[in-house]
Amino acid sequence: MSNREIEVRFLEVDVENLKLKLLKLGAQDCGLDHLNETIFYGLDFPTPAAGKFVRLREYKDRTVLTFKHRVEISATGTIEYEFNVSDAQEAKKFLEALGLFVCRFVEKKRHTFELGNIKVDIDFWPQIPPYVEIEGPSEKDLKEISRKLDLDWSKVVFLDAMHLIEKYCHIPFSKLKYFTFDRIE
Repeated sequence: MSNREIEVRFLEVDVENLKLKLLKLGAQDCGLDHLNETIFYGLDFPTPAAGKFVRLREYKDRTVLTFKHRVEISATGTIEYEFNVSDAQEAKKFLEALGLFVCRFVEKKRHTFELGNIKVDIDFWPQIPPYVEIEGPSEKDLKEISRKLDLDWSKVVFLDAMHLIEKYCHIPFSKLKYFTFDRIE
């Protein structure tokens, strides 16, 4: 199993049209979820500039702990390790005991579709337009599904969510402690 995350994003999508295209292609609608994330940094990666972070993400039915290291800005530029944890609060205590510290609390809604080995997420964040994130086993697969969904590959965004929000939405995401639907500061 590779620990290389292979994903891209597209901005300015027609959400309803995209959902219809996905269903027409036979994608499974996995539903809308409300995600709560706690972002951690550590002594050897104390700021976003290091390109590394640990995320504790709470879904409605599970909690996932993830380490990400962005080594280059490309579809294949992120190393990722993730696994399920049974207790979010205990995981938080564990990370803090290791010397990691909470940097940010994030909230978003995500509508997920699966089409074979491709995952298509439509993300809804506070105060920004929705965008689509596509993840799969290869960049070739991402290009193919993008074409089938009429998403223009020349407009693909390789930035992670933080940098995308800062560059295209002009929100100082990396400086915020809270980026939630009821609190941005």
